[in-house]
Amino acid sequence: MSDSPELDPIIQRVDAAFDATPRAEFLPEKVRERAAEDRPLPIGRNQTNSQPSTVHDMLYLLDVPEGASVLDVGAGSGWTTALLAALTGPEGSVLGLEIEPELVQFGQANLAKFDRPWASIAQAVKGKLGHAGKGPFDRILVSAAARRMPPELFAQLRVGGVLVMPVAGQMWQVRKGDDGKPQIQRYGEYLFVPLR
Repeated sequence: MSDSPELDPIIQRVDAAFDATPRAEFLPEKVRERAAEDRPLPIGRNQTNSQPSTVHDMLYLLDVPEGASVLDVGAGSGWTTALLAALTGPEGSVLGLEIEPELVQFGQANLAKFDRPWASIAQAVKGKLGHAGKGPFDRILVSAAARRMPPELFAQLRVGGVLVMPVAGQMWQVRKGDDGKPQIQRYGEYLFVPLR
């Protein structure tokens, strides 16, 4: 994503978040020894803990500043929620949403291993995307694929904010311009479970 990673402050911040948030702590016992593999790993309910290089790319594109208010859609094991909390710091807030009740509990238990009380994971409401009542958000991360960018999530983004999600097989970085319209950049090819 960057020509000189050793000098890129965003990469340095994301790397530090990864170091402070070991993936193994967010995996089921039976796949924990595979935490170092750069591939998605199953966490139950036909869901996965995403490939680390993909998560790194997404967090790089999201460029989360300290103190940001962040929505994490598809929190799964809680790993991305915890990583985002490391990036926002205690001045920020992170709300992770997950549709599968078993994974909500799994993610909450994993997140509780880390002292990041400004982050939480809640049950997503079926048929509703995001959490309009808690918005607008500075950053929105979506770890599930859609055929098009959901307008209801974009509506929850603050002006100047950034949304990162896989759309139609590519990673989209969407900024909300001063005019309230989306400014879209597309990167690479990525495979994710469908957004629902």
